[in-house]
Amino acid sequence: MGEQSSEQTRRDDWAQRRTEAAQVKAERLRAKQDAEHAHAAAMLEAFVDVARRVGLEPEPLRVRGYGGRGEARTPLRGWYLRVDRTAAVGTDAEFYVLTAPLSVVDRLRGVHPRPQRPPLVLGAGGKDGDSIELGQALDRVLPGWRSVPPAGL
Repeated sequence: MGEQSSEQTRRDDWAQRRTEAAQVKAERLRAKQDAEHAHAAAMLEAFVDVARRVGLEPEPLRVRGYGGRGEARTPLRGWYLRVDRTAAVGTDAEFYVLTAPLSVVDRLRGVHPRPQRPPLVLGAGGKDGDSIELGQALDRVLPGWRSVPPAGL
């Protein structure tokens, strides 16, 4: 009987250690993701500041329906970050994913996309050729934006 309870205790201890290790790993991943999102958000803010100062005109942003099923107006203005126009930075320096399930009413009345946490890589985990680093996407929109001196200098 003592041998069984000792074996059970070892199994319980192992399970508890594994659970704790998984929690630590999840916390580290969350901290890494938070840092990446903060870095991406800072890049978007810097880009929007430069775009305004050099006079790069924002355009009306539209949402595309899943599977290419129609488009809908939005109240947003900004710059598309992907050639397929599925992601953009608004004039508010927020990141928007511009695909959604659209109803007929959405296509007629328009939609109000909510900002998302910006990634450092757009389309990460997608098919080959579908991903692009945020910095490269911003460079396509406004080449040389990183070399524009900060305001006030």
